[in-house]
Amino acid sequence: MGDAVAAAAGELTELVGDRAADWDRAGRLPEDLVRELAATGRLAVQIPARHGGLGWNSADGGEFTAHTGSLCGSLRSVMTSQGMAAWTVERLGDPAQAAQLLPRLASGTTAAVAFSEPQAGSDLSAIATTAALDGDTVVLDGRKSWVTAAEQADLLLVVARMGDAGAVVVVPRETPGVRIRAVPDPMGFRAAGHADILLDAVRLPATSLLGGGHQPLPLLVTTALAFGRLSVAWGCVGILRACVTAAARHAGSRSQFGKTLGEHQLVARHLADLWTGEQIATRACEHASRGWDENAPDLGTAIVLAKHIGARHAARGAATAAQVLASAAASDGHVVARAYRDAKLTQIIEGTDEVCQLVLADHVLRTRA
Repeated sequence: MGDAVAAAAGELTELVGDRAADWDRAGRLPEDLVRELAATGRLAVQIPARHGGLGWNSADGGEFTAHTGSLCGSLRSVMTSQGMAAWTVERLGDPAQAAQLLPRLASGTTAAVAFSEPQAGSDLSAIATTAALDGDTVVLDGRKSWVTAAEQADLLLVVARMGDAGAVVVVPRETPGVRIRAVPDPMGFRAAGHADILLDAVRLPATSLLGGGHQPLPLLVTTALAFGRLSVAWGCVGILRACVTAAARHAGSRSQFGKTLGEHQLVARHLADLWTGEQIATRACEHASRGWDENAPDLGTAIVLAKHIGARHAARGAATAAQVLASAAASDGHVVARAYRDAKLTQIIEGTDEVCQLVLADHVLRTRA
């Protein structure tokens, strides 16, 4: 971890303190915290310096994401959302849009990316939300579901169908026809501002279409998902690190049958498995981030692999930590209880375990058969 990343991580530790459990129970992050991180560029650290961002590479951004995930999974989710939005603008927007939007995202404006719909989850080709041109206006109609950070975001990047192609439309939250409804009592990442978005004849200038629209729908989806999957993977590393620390401290301090828990072989096995999972997930993320920074030809596969490995080990590791801590972690808000719920969602968001396996199997067939 470089000096700048270490300094930012230390400052974030102080900002979060021991309040993540309260945020989880309340189902909301403090707005002043989110605004401060957004205003100082720490909510999307990979925005290029030429656009006012910190300009970190994927490796440094990943380590910061993991540290955030070890402190508060909900805050990491909001960070992922902001980073996805910035990356989508950087990749799909024209130069004028990038010059206008990226400095805002680096200095205080918050954003959410809306993909999923009631009938379009893993199969995003089933997106039914439409964007239609009416002169110099684009009209949006549809519904988006489970949009992370949408409850508080200033801008919504809505993925829609545009004729036979697709489009990403930048929608200010106060635009007439936009209704945002918080998802009640989410299982995990409870404070991340998950919300459904209703779009009823929302009219915006045609300049709100990133890159003018009419892009292939798969391109729009994979562009944002690439960043999101790698960010979630690093967040899983953070979950595992929090679980290793909690389990080690408990097993090293609690005695049963005349010796510490960690001295019992079956518990020691749990600790070894936990740490092994964290190391495997870390190496997979480091490999994917190197590929990102070097624009490696196998980047897409490396990202899916990191996300798949990270999510599976996070879910398994959180369950293992819960077993080691037993009733000590059974209270709502405890770091391991939060990890247990959050980790399960990482096996669903940004591509389910099953979708990741299909992608990886296709890679095997294309390269080894």
